[in-house]
Amino acid sequence: MAPPEGPPAGRRRGGRPRASHSMDAVLSEAVALLDEAGEPALTFRALAERLGGGVASIYWYVASKDELLDRATDHVLEGVLGAIDRLARTDDPIADLRAVALTLFDAIVDRPWLGAYFMRSTGLQPWSLKMYDRLGQEVLRLGVLTPLQQFHAVSAVIGFVVGTAADLGQEPPREVVEGKVGRDEYLERYADQWRALDPAEYPFVTHIVEEFSGHDDAVQFRAGLDLLLAGLRLQAGL
Repeated sequence: MAPPEGPPAGRRRGGRPRASHSMDAVLSEAVALLDEAGEPALTFRALAERLGGGVASIYWYVASKDELLDRATDHVLEGVLGAIDRLARTDDPIADLRAVALTLFDAIVDRPWLGAYFMRSTGLQPWSLKMYDRLGQEVLRLGVLTPLQQFHAVSAVIGFVVGTAADLGQEPPREVVEGKVGRDEYLERYADQWRALDPAEYPFVTHIVEEFSGHDDAVQFRAGLDLLLAGLRLQAGL
């Protein structure tokens, strides 16, 4: 379900010759710019310079930056779905749902910008819609849930995966990026602040502070996903 390539080859909208690059090249370079410096780096001028053409040539493929962002997101998700299709399916739909969710999570952690545009416009993002449906297919395999329960289940998984991945994929504090302080040392600063709190006023925070100190974000995400899926398993009576 690749996006349409536009008017007949060699002609641009309005009758003028188009640039020699393809939609795939436009989207690949757009993704490269997004990966390097996020959404602010993706301008039509920067993209045209990458492709070796004029800014006007980009408009042959997309009408706006919003459309470009949506199509770039879908371009990446096509590859993510390819990786998911290579996963071995088992007799346990919830275990398979977990595997699909983890693959999507890893993709968004690697590309934090991806979460902001996931399923923003399914009309421009056929692969985004296929990803949504792919998660739903595992829930359908449970059989016993109502359509409303299935809708809520997939929505909860996507919300947790995309939201958590986008949060973890944010750029670390400047002093960590610059190497002035390590991640563990940075976390320990806050842990020390929490240790100094009054347990009577902050009973939970002071109780878990040692777990917070030096925790692994990926392990924390998987624990949260497992809690969510355990609830789904109970709801399905498995």
